[in-house]
Amino acid sequence: MAGTDGARRGPQADKDGPAVVLVDPQLGENIGMAARAMLNCALFDLRLVRPRDGWPNEKAVAAACGADAVLDRLRLHETAADAVADLQLVYAATARRRGMTKEVVTPRQAASDMRRLTAAGVRCGVLFGGEAKGLGNDDVALADAVLTVPLNPGFSSLNLAHAVFAIGYEWFQATDPTAATALTWPKETRPANKAELFALFGHLEKELDACGFLHVKEKRPAMVRNLRNLFQRARLSEQEVRTLRGVIAGLVKGKTEAD
Repeated sequence: MAGTDGARRGPQADKDGPAVVLVDPQLGENIGMAARAMLNCALFDLRLVRPRDGWPNEKAVAAACGADAVLDRLRLHETAADAVADLQLVYAATARRRGMTKEVVTPRQAASDMRRLTAAGVRCGVLFGGEAKGLGNDDVALADAVLTVPLNPGFSSLNLAHAVFAIGYEWFQATDPTAATALTWPKETRPANKAELFALFGHLEKELDACGFLHVKEKRPAMVRNLRNLFQRARLSEQEVRTLRGVIAGLVKGKTEAD
């Protein structure tokens, strides 16, 4: 649909909107159309994880139809964990049921929450899976909540650009006059970002492996995801993460000294 006016800027064009993370995207055309959908909604932070056809990609540039402001800032990552490491709130966009205990929200609810939290300095993002299989369980486990677009339950599958637009549109439309004061954090701390949480998880899982808690190989992946989901639901602060890592270190040290 035509109607772009290059002389005008969207009302949120100068603000830091949520990151859009495409995990294992296949076709360059879909990346380009996702970038176009993002710019429609004044979103600029696009991150790619292992694009099948590599980057840069001429087909993506053509399909973006001039969304250079998004493509020029695009960042490549080897893993989804790397792509969200600097974020503090992450949603996983998926319509499939998962065997995990996670909050499930709609794009409208997520957009409202992200507006409020972004205004308070929290960095947010949304994970999208590849065209063939969507997000894997380990990718979903990186997120704080699952984001599902409420559609015809008999046919709820969306292509990549549609999914990005459905969420971007709600972000673009969402407003909250109380956003700036809706969430406050003590000066000495802030919400933990994903890199800090992943370091906590690695620390805990290393010690659980050492003590034999995760000894059943077949059950280990699900147990690890359950533990990670538990801590992410707590929305830990950076100070709380440091405290928990100190607790783990103290328990290990105490056991060593007792032995």
